[in-house]
Amino acid sequence: MSETYNIYCDESCHLEHDRQPAMVLGAVWCPLDKTREIAVRVREIKRKHVLAPGFEVKWTKVSPGKKQFYLDLLDYFFDDDDLHFRGLVVPDKAKLDHAAFPGQDHDVWYYKMYFDMLKVILSPKGRYRIYLDIKDTRGAEKVRKLHDVLCNNLYDFSREIIERVQLVHSHEIEQLQLADLLIGAVSYMNRGLHSNAGKQALVERMKQRSGYCLTKTTLLREDKVNLFRWTAQEVQE
Repeated sequence: MSETYNIYCDESCHLEHDRQPAMVLGAVWCPLDKTREIAVRVREIKRKHVLAPGFEVKWTKVSPGKKQFYLDLLDYFFDDDDLHFRGLVVPDKAKLDHAAFPGQDHDVWYYKMYFDMLKVILSPKGRYRIYLDIKDTRGAEKVRKLHDVLCNNLYDFSREIIERVQLVHSHEIEQLQLADLLIGAVSYMNRGLHSNAGKQALVERMKQRSGYCLTKTTLLREDKVNLFRWTAQEVQE
């Protein structure tokens, strides 16, 4: 039997005209049979810091006052061998020129980036269930398109490898909250921000624990914190 993995995806600054230069797509993944154990452990960390089990972990909530809570979560991610992270960084969306590529607009490019982010995780020998945070009213269309793109690239026409791509609410799923936190740290570093001491402490801890600077592509076979820095291809005249 192939092992089944859950992949939890999120994104930061992905809109075309949001005035944010850097975009990060990311995913936390783990074996299906470890998902409950991981969720329970994250809730225990919340309780340790006198937070309700339903408290939603989000990068936007990180503050100096809750710094130790978020550092504990980050350390838990690095200490648990069943948890993995993959991120794709687009350092400057202003350099994108969709018109130079026939049939490409921001949406088409977005799905290409999602495939580039996920392809390193996916193997024909595994089975995958992919979960995305609900963000807007176009979610159902996004899920359908992403499932098609991923399956076609794996020749998985019967959908035996990628079993599902599904929208979920991040406040209900601890692994998706971890993804938000890790993506936030990578984005913060790649945007060159320093104003929040709590966020800066998390960035430094992630750099220390991963052994990477978070602004460069890692080795392809790195399976704890795997990063890909994507750059726009120059069009030749």
